[in-house]
Amino acid sequence: MSTLAQTSRQAPVDDTFESHVGRTVERAISRNIPGLRIPQTESELDVGTTPKDLIYSRDTARLYQYRPLLDEIYRVPLLIVMSPVAKGYILDLAKGQSFVEYFLLQGYDVYMIDWVAPRREHAALGFDNFVCDVVGDAVNKVLEVSGEPDLTMIGYCMGGMLASMYTALNPDGAVKNLACFTTPVNADGMTLYKRWAEAKSFDIDRLVDELGIIPGDMVNASIQALRPLQKSAGQLNLLNNVHNDAFVKAQLTFDRWASDQLPIPGEVARGMFKDFLMDNKFALNAFELRGETVDLGKITVPFLHVAAEYDHIVPTAASKDLISMVGSKDKQEIVVKGGHVSLVAGGNAIYRLWPKLDEWLRERGT
Repeated sequence: MSTLAQTSRQAPVDDTFESHVGRTVERAISRNIPGLRIPQTESELDVGTTPKDLIYSRDTARLYQYRPLLDEIYRVPLLIVMSPVAKGYILDLAKGQSFVEYFLLQGYDVYMIDWVAPRREHAALGFDNFVCDVVGDAVNKVLEVSGEPDLTMIGYCMGGMLASMYTALNPDGAVKNLACFTTPVNADGMTLYKRWAEAKSFDIDRLVDELGIIPGDMVNASIQALRPLQKSAGQLNLLNNVHNDAFVKAQLTFDRWASDQLPIPGEVARGMFKDFLMDNKFALNAFELRGETVDLGKITVPFLHVAAEYDHIVPTAASKDLISMVGSKDKQEIVVKGGHVSLVAGGNAIYRLWPKLDEWLRERGT
């Protein structure tokens, strides 16, 4: 096939993608200008029910301590850093399907940094605020409440970026063990996200300047664009299992979480698109926070990275370099068959990943 023929066939696809990006941007701006918020409804699915107490809050972050389920618990607390664009209930879906509940039942003292939707006043928050202030304060609070000198940190997706940044900037700090789940590090592996960032219709500066906050429906639209037929496939799967009450409830819960994306403070979004997606600074150890370079080679604590073989949100090409960039001598990677969500919730997680993570932690002193 000639180059000309290839170009002519590719053009409609590119035009369609550009049109999709353009419509999404314009819709985001028109729907989210001050005073014109569109009401949203939520399903009454029962999630996030494990008893917990709010022990600290700052800006859009909420630090929770889960109430122990056993009389005796391990010494080293477990601090989970959730992705700031997703709600933490994916790790606490329901009794018997909860990552949090599982580790409480193994005897861990569990804490989580979860997030709420930012307001316009939070537009100036950037990665430096999230890493240096929020994660830093949360670490100090966990140490204060637990009375322990160190902790284990677990970061999910973008939460893994925050956790690894914090640990790299504090190599002699309180983090005893670090585990990251499906954490992006090399933007060259996030080809479809890069298409968004490079699209002529996408102007991150315009979005941030006009909105201050990047709306959650735009975040969801960018994710849906990665696998445009996934929603239809999920609905067909739901129809085929309509008489299975447990399956229907689980599917609806996953679908709710997948479309329940949080808005992003403008400066975090700007940093994500410019410093990460466009300039790939994280992979080059050139990402700077408050004048200090984030060098992942300075991470020397026991390190575990968990990747999902069929992850379309953070493909393995985007996360696989993390294990080699971290400077720890004791480091390991687990690749789980499944996707971005089934990595932490569902059968593969319950019966395969969670016990492996528990064993990894116990071997390193909890």
